[in-house]
Amino acid sequence: MTRKIILDVDTGIDDALAIAYALGSKELELIGVTGTYGNVLVPTGTRNALAILELFGRTDVPVFAGPDHARAKESFEVLEISQFIHGKNGIGEAQIPDAKRQVEAKSAVDFMVESVREYGDDLVIVPVGPLTTVAAAMEADEEFAANAHIVNMGGALTVPGNVTPWAEANINQDPEAADLVFRNARDITMIGLDVTLQTLLTKEETAEWEALGTVGGDFLAAATNYYIGAYDEIAPYLGGCGLHDPLAVGVAVDPSLVTTLDINLKTDTEGETRGRTIGDETRLNDPVKTGHVAVGVDVERFLAELMRRLTDLAAGTAAR
Repeated sequence: MTRKIILDVDTGIDDALAIAYALGSKELELIGVTGTYGNVLVPTGTRNALAILELFGRTDVPVFAGPDHARAKESFEVLEISQFIHGKNGIGEAQIPDAKRQVEAKSAVDFMVESVREYGDDLVIVPVGPLTTVAAAMEADEEFAANAHIVNMGGALTVPGNVTPWAEANINQDPEAADLVFRNARDITMIGLDVTLQTLLTKEETAEWEALGTVGGDFLAAATNYYIGAYDEIAPYLGGCGLHDPLAVGVAVDPSLVTTLDINLKTDTEGETRGRTIGDETRLNDPVKTGHVAVGVDVERFLAELMRRLTDLAAGTAAR
């Protein structure tokens, strides 16, 4: 039995791996990709998503563009650190042909709202960038927050942030949107730095993709090797690159990959802790816990699942 999934991505390198994980998972039916800003601008991210889908033979999956900046801002510019980690083109300067098709005319917000109405409990939304699009969907439809099932990559509860001592990058892009989503979602699982920085890939694994001799394997290896190189500069103590976005997709497939703490969440929107994800003190004694924060992960099993799914997917593409 398959579960429908929408991926909300700012298609950088780990987003690309997340898309590949979804495509390689028979348990999931990817019904659409929505594009947000963050690692790249929305047009770059949607271009990347379309190209990746075409590379892996999935031109049936539509791509929709979402809001191009945070709620409290009037525009967006890619941060220098994001360009360093993901490359100017967002996919580690790996070169893949542009897709032959374009982004859909329908907005990402409308697509999300309509999909939740149509599929309900059979659908999971996996946002792996800022929560701007999800927040907009909540405002567009008063029933969205109660009916959407969300597994988001973002935040940090038990470890420091990676942008400030408190804030993780995706949440930091739009704290107001994150606060709205965390306070109102009926069912949201947070896959944050607490667990994603425990799941690491090295060049030993990417060598397996290169050895396939396929265009898909070459792309995955080239993009990920760039990502590993960036991590070697910014966090050499880790010994590999963090698999942030793919882990969120992995949990959408198999929630048992992580252990969670049930807690009602909020995001700080003011002061020096702006962007911090933390328990909502006003709902501390509420018996209903709407948030589920991943605090432990089965690293070995997740890495095995990722390698199996992505390697099988890449093996099915054309020879180089």
